[in-house]
Amino acid sequence: MNQLDIKDQAENLPYRIYPRVQGITEELRSLYQDIDAATVGHITDFGYATGIKPLFRPVRMLGNAVTVRIPHINGSIIREALKLSQPGDVLVIDMSGDDIRACWGELRTLAAMTKPLAGAVVSGCATDVKAITELGFPVYSRSTSALTTRNLDMEGEVNVPVSIGGATVRPGDLVLGDDDGLFFIDPAKAAELGHKALEIQKQEDKRRQELTQMLPSK
Repeated sequence: MNQLDIKDQAENLPYRIYPRVQGITEELRSLYQDIDAATVGHITDFGYATGIKPLFRPVRMLGNAVTVRIPHINGSIIREALKLSQPGDVLVIDMSGDDIRACWGELRTLAAMTKPLAGAVVSGCATDVKAITELGFPVYSRSTSALTTRNLDMEGEVNVPVSIGGATVRPGDLVLGDDDGLFFIDPAKAAELGHKALEIQKQEDKRRQELTQMLPSK
């Protein structure tokens, strides 16, 4: 049985927690270190999270996806996802269509920073914007809200495919976010896409220099 459910069954919690997937290699992490999300957007539409924005700018996020699905009002499964996550992971939380409540705030941010995680992505809302901004922890969400989820120990899933802003996200996907937006990239395709993106950025750098030289003198 692949499910990491020994602790959960002992507590009779109705969670489905699957093993963490390490999809991102150090080579991929290095390759994407200087790649912009907008450059990826020149190459592919797939994996872009529509309507998901950073809580603050400037921001940069690069990491390995640990996925979570919560049942609307209940956010208690996020606690379990935080426990099994590792440094450099990004928690990617599918709120099952709830765009009203916030499942992520200051205390979960602080817990994530102790790992330390690379960031968090929420399909719905986040809260405690001022505190998270001051902490400088990358968080992406659809919006913000003062109405929050509850810890009710109901259903929840960790490391299953989820949906964020119209993009399917699998455990171990590469998560790339910056000021312009957010992409989820299949590690099996990430190397080819990354090399194409770097070539585009080199061409853009050359053209940028050419155009800058043509600007009128001040």
